[in-house]
Amino acid sequence: MDVERDLTERENPMDRLICGDVGFGKTEVALRAIFCVVSAGKQAMVLAPTIVLAKQHFDVISERFSRFHNIKVGLLSRFQTKSEKEAHLQMIKHGNLDIIVGTHSLLGDRVVYSNLGLLVVDEEQRFGVKQKEKIASFKTSVDVLTLSATPIPRTLYLALTGFRDASLISTPPPERVPIRTHLSAYTQEKVVSAINHELDRGGQVFYVLPRIKGLEEVMEFLRQSFPNVEIAIAHGKQYSRQLEETMENFAQGHIKILICTNIVESGLDIQNANTIVVQDVQLFGLAQLYQLRGRVGRADKEAHAFLFYPDKSLLSDQALERLAALEECRDLGQGFQLAERDMAIRGFGNIFGEQQTGDVGNVGIDLFFEMLFESLSKVDEHRVVSIPYHSVQFDMNLNPHLPSEYINYLENPLETINEGEKAAEKDIWNLIQFTENLRRQYGKEPYSMEILLKKLYVRRMAADLGISRIYASGKTVGMKANMSKKVFKLMIESMASEIHRTSLVFDDGSIKAELLLELPREQMLDWIFQCLAELYASLPALIKY
Repeated sequence: MDVERDLTERENPMDRLICGDVGFGKTEVALRAIFCVVSAGKQAMVLAPTIVLAKQHFDVISERFSRFHNIKVGLLSRFQTKSEKEAHLQMIKHGNLDIIVGTHSLLGDRVVYSNLGLLVVDEEQRFGVKQKEKIASFKTSVDVLTLSATPIPRTLYLALTGFRDASLISTPPPERVPIRTHLSAYTQEKVVSAINHELDRGGQVFYVLPRIKGLEEVMEFLRQSFPNVEIAIAHGKQYSRQLEETMENFAQGHIKILICTNIVESGLDIQNANTIVVQDVQLFGLAQLYQLRGRVGRADKEAHAFLFYPDKSLLSDQALERLAALEECRDLGQGFQLAERDMAIRGFGNIFGEQQTGDVGNVGIDLFFEMLFESLSKVDEHRVVSIPYHSVQFDMNLNPHLPSEYINYLENPLETINEGEKAAEKDIWNLIQFTENLRRQYGKEPYSMEILLKKLYVRRMAADLGISRIYASGKTVGMKANMSKKVFKLMIESMASEIHRTSLVFDDGSIKAELLLELPREQMLDWIFQCLAELYASLPALIKY
């Protein structure tokens, strides 16, 4: 209901976290949201952390929407050939694919969407900071639905404090039985006994290690212990067909023991696999262990998770806390509680930064938020309100003529100048990119072209600084600005050039400078350009809207 309301009633784009235990129906919620968005004529993107999970999502979505022949589903992955990828990219760009499933490759610059309406992020905790920054860039214009059984501490805290919308699925599926967790020191006898118990009742076994390096060694040991049992290895560095074939054979029951890395951590649904053995458990994170344990127990059989550590005396205090938390959260639907324990152990990181965890024990949560809200209340005092590029009035009569040789050299001079204007409209980085491409293609520009470029830079920087008008009269330069005197003072203090710092004053909503002598127009433009560049450099220290 929450998601439906967000999609149909809210004016702002949805940014909702769905927190529910493994197998509790998060994917079902996502499927219904996808159907709502696609029915409205928009595209939906489903982002998964691993290719194995992406392939499973693709299969589930394709089967679910098979009755709707007008809805096209596509999978983008590193396993495709170059020509297949290009074909998919073109289909996405031209709107021929309605639902696109894939890993973080979907966040690449080459993927251009025709009319993206919904982004579904599965297992958000598995993505890195840079990928999350890219995901965050979608949130201003696209509905975002995040699915996680154990959200990272920062995500959880943002949800708990109301900075982010969240919904909790706490009802387990009927006939679901809690997973029995066995935590002990590693011995080969215990491993053999655990696997024998599962094989005797006709089931299958996951055997998980933290690194690829030890897989072959375990394979040798298990082949000696179970000579007549089909055993296979799976990890992310295998060839695509080999990995796909192994997972398919395990899903169909041909392989009885799968030795693997945590590539199987997210979302796999194999009903007959009801025992998981995790070796070197101290090298896994709490959320990882909870996800791995959730690979079993998806049928009505009692499932077992055997977690082995080498020697308890070698474990760090934090590792012992993680294992104790995992033992405590044995019941169904306790992923949320486990995430809260993880937050207590690791801290919740920086709300406005890259750090996703971090200890705030020295400050305390209440004092931390008191300090945060006190700082936020002072935002207006340090605010720079940018204005649209076209709102900047530049009152200087400068229209240089390009040399005929340079005009002949350019393929289309008017188009080149228009491209520069369009780049300046977007932002400073697009303008810098345009300048670099121009110089790479045609060499260093003549002086007259340099003046044209400086005019673009002056207007762009002025727009970002909230300066609506720039004028020069005799020895006086004036800039009409909508900043406060306190902001102007902070900017002046951070300026490197003493000449600019001492010549600028703030008077009645305008920045003014009285020069020693009247400069020619080209030199005046250069002075304004240098002055704005120094003011612009102080922006990161201020809060910009």
